[in-house]
Amino acid sequence: MIAIKGSRRKAFQLIRDRLTYGKRVPFQASASERGHGRESTWTLRAVEAPTTIKEIWPGSALIISVKSAGTREGRAINETHYYVTSLRTTAKALLQHVRDRWSIENSWHWVRDTQLSEDAHRYRERNGVQVLAGLRTVALNLLRLNGFHSIADGLGAVSHNVALLLRLMRCHGQEGPQPASA
Repeated sequence: MIAIKGSRRKAFQLIRDRLTYGKRVPFQASASERGHGRESTWTLRAVEAPTTIKEIWPGSALIISVKSAGTREGRAINETHYYVTSLRTTAKALLQHVRDRWSIENSWHWVRDTQLSEDAHRYRERNGVQVLAGLRTVALNLLRLNGFHSIADGLGAVSHNVALLLRLMRCHGQEGPQPASA
């Protein structure tokens, strides 16, 4: 499954128009979710990928739109995301696949960007980029393995406490969370 963003202008417009103005949409599903300060309804619409899309992405089976509407912390949300997939399955399974994809985005990539400012770094050497990405991965995994559900809290706990950082690296999650005052 590939997310199609506005930077791929022609493909984005074709997919958006086909799913917005198309009369026949054979694959449809929706699901609602409430919790964590938000209430959302996800609506999936999918049709067979047109020839133009199949030429750009050989093996493409469907083009998909997923609309998320509801409230987040009291503010209205209304977002639509577009995808191309080679998966041939039910609309309900496609919707779950998209939601699982966003779960990964929210729990991993979003944290890397907001807590570790990964997107703000501008490294030029390929090895430097890979080494720093690896170190960020180790840091996140150490915090999670040691019971820190909030990465911000974990970073705050170890940022000025080298002894705690070393203990976290030695225990590998076997002793559970370490107190911030240690």
